[in-house]
Amino acid sequence: MKQSPGQRIFISDCEGPISKNDNAFELTSHFVPDGNRLFTLVSKYDDVLADVEKRANYKAGDTLKLILPFLKAYGATNQTITDYSSKNVLLVPGAKEMLAFVRNFMPSFIVSTSYEQYMRALCDLVNFPFKNVHCTRLNIDKYKISEEEATQIEKIREQMVKIPAPEIPKGAKSLSDLPKEHQNAVRRLDEIFLKELSKMSVGAMLREVNPVGGDEKTEAVQNIVNELKSSLQSIMYVGDSITDVSAFKLVREGGGLTVSFNGNSFAVREAEVAVLSENAVVTAVLADAFNRFRKVQVMNLIKEWKPSMIEKFRLNQPLKERFLKLCRKKFPRVELVTAQNMEKLMHKSTNFRKSVRGEAIGKLG
Repeated sequence: MKQSPGQRIFISDCEGPISKNDNAFELTSHFVPDGNRLFTLVSKYDDVLADVEKRANYKAGDTLKLILPFLKAYGATNQTITDYSSKNVLLVPGAKEMLAFVRNFMPSFIVSTSYEQYMRALCDLVNFPFKNVHCTRLNIDKYKISEEEATQIEKIREQMVKIPAPEIPKGAKSLSDLPKEHQNAVRRLDEIFLKELSKMSVGAMLREVNPVGGDEKTEAVQNIVNELKSSLQSIMYVGDSITDVSAFKLVREGGGLTVSFNGNSFAVREAEVAVLSENAVVTAVLADAFNRFRKVQVMNLIKEWKPSMIEKFRLNQPLKERFLKLCRKKFPRVELVTAQNMEKLMHKSTNFRKSVRGEAIGKLG
C-alpha cells in the first residue's frame, strides 16, 4: 500500500501496550531453574550496557540473545517455545478492540523485541497480520549443544543467580557511578558472556541472533516510513520500555507523536505523552485524534483530558462511545510529559506498570 506523506501510520511495541507478558522472562522462568532471578540479572545488566555505558555494538533488548544458551541447555526448542507462548498470551484488556479500531483508519504495525514464536501466537489471537510485524527471529533448533557444554552452563547458572542485579543510580553516566558491588557484577557478567559462553558452540547464538531492540527498532520504523513513502511526521509510536528509547527519539525529532503506555522511567523520559491505563482502548482514541487532526490539536486534547472533552471532540463515534463506556468509572490518566512533571510521571507510571503487569515483570527495563 502506498501512502501520501500526510497519511498517518500507527506503530506500537507489543509487550506492555498490547500484552501484559514479558515472554522471554516467562520462558526463562519456565525452562531454567531460578530462571526469574537469572533473567532479572541479565535484564539489569542490559540496562547498564545500553543506558549507562552505551557500549558499542550493544543495544537495549539484547537480553533476548544473552539468555538463549541457558534456554538451549535446559531443553527449549522451537516447538516448546511455540507451545508455551501460545498457551500463555495475556492481553491488556481492550487490546484486541484497540487494534481493530486503529486498523480501520490507519496502516498499523507492531515493532517488538519479542521472539517470533510469541508474536505469531499473539497475532493469531488478535487477528493482526504477521506480515506487519517486525520482531526477533529465532531458530533455536539450528544450534547444537553437547552434554559437556550443558553441564558448564549449569555451573555458570549456579554462579549467576548469586550475583547481585546491578541497579542504576539516578544520573549515572559511567560504570564507575554504580556501587562497587554492582561494578563487580557487571565485570563478572562481561567475563561470562564475552569469554566463557562465547567460546562454546552455543555462543554462536550470541553472535547470530539479532533482537529487535534499540537501533533495530529505529531501523524498523524508518523502513516502514520508506516502504509507505511517508514521513516520520506521520508516525504515532507507542512504547513502554528501554527498547523503545531510540524509536521514541527518532519519531519525536521527526515531528511524529510518541506515547508511553504504562511505561517505565526509560520510556516516560523519552516520550511526549504518558498514558496510565488498565485498558488499551485509550490508545485507539489517541490514534484516531492523531489521524484526524494535526499533532497540536491532539496535544490540546491531552491538556484538557477529561470525559467531557472527549465527548465534545470530533472522534470516531463508535470508538468514542465504547471508550466512554469502558473507562468512565476509571478514566485513564493521560498527560503531556514536561520538564516540570517528568520525575513525578516516571515514578507514577513505573508504579502503575507494576500494578498492571506484576512486580517481577513491571520492574524490568
